[in-house]
Amino acid sequence: MKVLENVNVALKANVYFDGKVTSRAIYVGGQKQTIGVVLPGEYEFSTTQPEQMQVTSGSFEVLLPGESQWQTFAEGSTFNLDADVSFSIRATDVAEYLCSYL
Repeated sequence: MKVLENVNVALKANVYFDGKVTSRAIYVGGQKQTIGVVLPGEYEFSTTQPEQMQVTSGSFEVLLPGESQWQTFAEGSTFNLDADVSFSIRATDVAEYLCSYL
């Protein structure tokens, strides 16, 4: 299990899609990241700045901007997103992620 040390955590969760996706902001060395949980379902998100998503538990499929085929990302894998784009996530089981803002 990977552990993030010396982290500040926001106490209030970000809750999306009627609680089916939740995240919390964390601050590592002054840099904001979010850690989150995705319950089974399909969800569309938008970015406001470049992001790197790392799957930390489980797996989910992602429909990246401009793509027509879903791609599976399993635990330990990452994908990058540009600012001001939309993408979709489809999960069949519970999955967790770490989002780093680039």
